[in-house]
Amino acid sequence: MKHGWWSHLYRMLTMWRILAFYQIDQLLPSALPWPIQLLKLCFRMHPAWWMPSTARGPAEQRLRLACEELGPVFIKLGQLVATRRDLLPPRILDELTQLQDNVRPFSPSIAIALIELELGRPLNELFLRFDIQPLAAASIAQVHTAQLFDEREVVVKILRPQIADAVRTDMALLLALAGQIEQRWPEAGRLHLQRVILDYEKTLLNECDLKREADNAQKLRQNFLNSPLLYVPWVEPSLSTSSIMVSERIYGVPINRDSEISRAGINRKVLAETGLTVFFTQLFRDNFFHADMHPGNVFVELDNPEQPRYIALDCAIIGSLRKKDQLAVARLGLALTQRDFAELIRVAWGSGWIPPGTDLEDLEDAVRDLITPVLDQTIATINFAPTLLGLLDLARRYRLIIPTQFVILLKTLVHVEGLGRGLYPDLDIWSLSRPLLSQWLADQIGPQALWRSASAALPQWLTMLPELPYMVHDALLGRQGQLTLQQEQQQHVQDLAETLPAQLRRQRQILLASGIWLATGMALHLSTEHLAWPLAAGLMLGWLLT
Repeated sequence: MKHGWWSHLYRMLTMWRILAFYQIDQLLPSALPWPIQLLKLCFRMHPAWWMPSTARGPAEQRLRLACEELGPVFIKLGQLVATRRDLLPPRILDELTQLQDNVRPFSPSIAIALIELELGRPLNELFLRFDIQPLAAASIAQVHTAQLFDEREVVVKILRPQIADAVRTDMALLLALAGQIEQRWPEAGRLHLQRVILDYEKTLLNECDLKREADNAQKLRQNFLNSPLLYVPWVEPSLSTSSIMVSERIYGVPINRDSEISRAGINRKVLAETGLTVFFTQLFRDNFFHADMHPGNVFVELDNPEQPRYIALDCAIIGSLRKKDQLAVARLGLALTQRDFAELIRVAWGSGWIPPGTDLEDLEDAVRDLITPVLDQTIATINFAPTLLGLLDLARRYRLIIPTQFVILLKTLVHVEGLGRGLYPDLDIWSLSRPLLSQWLADQIGPQALWRSASAALPQWLTMLPELPYMVHDALLGRQGQLTLQQEQQQHVQDLAETLPAQLRRQRQILLASGIWLATGMALHLSTEHLAWPLAAGLMLGWLLT
């Protein structure tokens, strides 16, 4: 652990005060392990817990306000939980949904000062109109609407002050906590908690760089240019920095506004299937997928209800996989849709996720018992939480190695599955996934893929043709050198084979002489009648040694 607990003491005391004030212990179930029960008791020991309850509000509101006050890391956690309608009561989830774009904003005067500082000009020289009231406020930034001098409507995204420092502080505390957990419970070491936290810290800090987000948005827009599936707003690069981003203002409906989607007559089945297709396209075709797909970042166009199109916002967190991991994920997904658990284990083994010595047949049976019930259900009836806990238990029992590069992908899958559940509960994700995965794998490793690879390499091969005679000459010289070396090695072995018997004969003679010398020395100290025994022993010793 890089820093001790004392370096995080102030932050820990702050978190204790916030959690005690909002009485978060009252939101926890009563049937919990003793460490959690002890933690609940600890909350009540803080004076803030005993303050008048009128300052707190209902339980679900207290949870949301606590997340806001705790900062961006906890707001992100609340956003993720808000997509899981199968984990918490609706009243709590509806409240947590506000964390997606309805966090307490910072002062408009601070926003204007930051814009003018970053862009180096007064506000009235940058925008024809700038609206003081924020359109939305989230964990990392808040958004104001404005109009450019060419009359295009835009949104201005402004990074929260000192947000990167707040992220580093909380992630350092989580890292210290993970170190303590891995030190006290070696079983937790296989989850690589510290490495996961470091990766997530990097992801959040990337989100604090709006220049990176602008670049991601432009690339994602290019990937889906003129696509009937997804629209990505344009970005104005001349007005975008690491703390400010100006982009197109879009008009649509957030994906979680059920009543508005119903009034617009949106085909929910088509919309849900389109969402899954967009995700697979980003993951496999482009290897560049939006990894923060909570409802606040996903909108729907209402122009064509029968063929609705998504709108993607907030492209700060983008995921990608190595080529071999892409292939592994596709093969795993296809094996699941085909219920081929033997193939699933083979892929996991080939990817290095299963340690040597594991009983693969036993692991296959355990995976089959856990996953088969899920494959028989629609998205509405899948109970996600027990399945995830079962997978974690399998990882613990069989000492499976969980690759850290899949953390963002898993988070994205949780969002996608949660959106699909709320949008169209009867979505058959298995039937829809099978042809998409099969086609992509065929494109990657089939005959056409080989032909494309050869075609792509042909220009490089042609440029090498003039050098071919010299390359052949060098290769022949290298081969000749190898042959000379091999001949020298063979001659050395032959010489050794010829001289070795003579050397061994000399060694035997020396050892035999040593044995006789030893026997003679012993005989000189013994009487004559005992002379035969040491002489025989010396001769025997010499014979054995030779």
